Parts: sequence; structure tokens; C-alpha cells
Amino acid sequence: MYVPSHFKEDDVGKLQQHIRDYGFGLLVVADDDGIEANHVPFYLSTEQEGTLGQLQCHLARNNPLWRRLHDGARVLAIFQGPDAYVSPSWYATKAETGRVVPTWNYLAVHVEGSARIIEDSDWLKLHLQRLTDKHESGMASPWAVDDAPADFVEGLAQAIVGVEIRIETLMGKLKASQNQPERNRVGVKAGLEAGEGAQGRAMAKFID
Repeated sequence: MYVPSHFKEDDVGKLQQHIRDYGFGLLVVADDDGIEANHVPFYLSTEQEGTLGQLQCHLARNNPLWRRLHDGARVLAIFQGPDAYVSPSWYATKAETGRVVPTWNYLAVHVEGSARIIEDSDWLKLHLQRLTDKHESGMASPWAVDDAPADFVEGLAQAIVGVEIRIETLMGKLKASQNQPERNRVGVKAGLEAGEGAQGRAMAKFID
């Protein structure tokens, strides 16, 4: 990912939080058999001190991708936050010079690491509980894995395999009009906030 210095986000805590906030990511594998990308929900574990964390996800056992993830296989996980089109009409400098063009603001985090396949039933159940609890936490009546019959859950768990990725590098890019003068940033923020799209309003929150 091309990351100019003014768009670079290298605060580990912020990058980890972005992954938690936008956890539906893209798992990319490139090897001698080609390139494949799968869209999966991730759970970020930061329990092990002295590490950048571990990404955990699962794949259907019928998905042939997991057989390519031999222990230590290098993978890329991509997370994308809000993004929005930026109109030149929002720039104060449009009236001054006319030297403006459209662009796109966005948030992206790339994670590289080594993967291992996990078929242990206890690990899989804990993973499913953590992933479910994270996304149910804001519900009025949160659903829990234990709400379903145990034999039903066990049968579904046998149909998946776990993937744990030891994070080795974190790269973040936040393109939020940082390269524009303050008066232009003010215009972009106002333009996004006034729009009807949820993505634009979410992106506006990142503009200082």
C-alpha cells in the first residue's frame, strides 16, 4: 500500500482499534497456486504482551483455502473503514485559484503475518463465543452461542476450521484531507456532514 508520510498512521493502539471497529476484513493468500481473497469477520486478540496481537477467524471446512495455510504461511489481512468522495466544490481555494480536483478520503489497515490452522474444538468454541459476544454487545437482548442447542453448535463447529495469524507488521493509512489547508479541511468536513451517506458522515469524524 502506498502511504505518503502525511497520511501514515503508525500508532499501534489506534490501528488495533480500527481493526476492532471495522473487523470484517479480507484474508489474502498468495502462493505458488495463485492469489485468493476471502471476506471474513476477524477477532483481534491482544492478550499476549510484547506482541502486536493475533488475528483470529474461521473458514468453512469445504473452503479449499485453509489447506494452503500450512503453519507459518504468510498472509495479508486488509481492513477498510469509512470512505467518501471529496468534491472540489467544498474547497475554499476553489474560488481563489480554481486549481482543485476531486479525490477520495478513506481509512485502511493492512496486516501481514504468519498463519496456523486450528482444529481444536475448545479453541473454535471460544473463538465463536468471542466473535459473537463482540458483535452482540450492543444489542438490546444479546444472543449468546450457548443459547443454541449444544449438539447443534458442535455440529456447526465441526464444519469449520480456525485460522490464527500472528501479526508481524501493521500498516495504516488515513487519508482525511491532511494535505489541505485548514480552510479546505473545514469545507470538506462540512460537506461530508451535510451529505446523506453514512460513509461520508463517518469519514467526517476523522477530519481535524
